[in-house]
Amino acid sequence: MPDVTVKRVEDFEAIFGGGFRRARAGLGVSSFSLAVIDLLANFSHYPYHDQTHDDQEEVYTLVSGRATLSVGGEEYELEPGIFARVGATEKRKLTTADEPARVLAMGGTPGKVYEPPEFSNEGTKPPSMEKLTSKNHAPA
Repeated sequence: MPDVTVKRVEDFEAIFGGGFRRARAGLGVSSFSLAVIDLLANFSHYPYHDQTHDDQEEVYTLVSGRATLSVGGEEYELEPGIFARVGATEKRKLTTADEPARVLAMGGTPGKVYEPPEFSNEGTKPPSMEKLTSKNHAPA
């Protein structure tokens, strides 16, 4: 039998009210992070954050809709077919305007073995929004 896992987005365990789907764990990926993020129209509550706690660089691409990626005082318009890489130390935030967006977020730790955070495992409790928006993750 081939080493393959095939699932629909709806089959991945969802956290944060359904807005974040644990695709990495659902597929059994162990070498990089992978999540599907569903952002509602006019969404601005995605936490401004960096990845200095785990040194991950992240890549975002949209499966559907449009979103704005804010990084370092600049804004980048994302739509299907556009990929954006953000370094670990850069604070970033995703927002939407009049239409929702489905974002595929991928991450890895350059030069290191990837170690998935506990909250990304199926069945574990997600971090609190308070922790995600703490002073360590707020914009500078």
